Amino acid sequence: MEFNPSIIFHIAGIGIVAAFLHTIFKQMGKEDFAHWVTLIAFIYILFMVITKLQDLFLKIKSVFLFQ
Repeated sequence: MEFNPSIIFHIAGIGIVAAFLHTIFKQMGKEDFAHWVTLIAFIYILFMVITKLQDLFLKIKSVFLFQ
């Protein structure tokens, strides 16, 4: 597992798009859609981070258990 800076840009891009859509929906008076967009973006980014953490822990496990 090597450090890949593209994941940081991917997360930042999703955050920017989600913030933009949240602002647009909120100004249109559709706050429910705005909150859903934010929630979905948060869950998507959370799953991305969890998979990267899983890879990290598997790498740590393989180093210390000499597998």
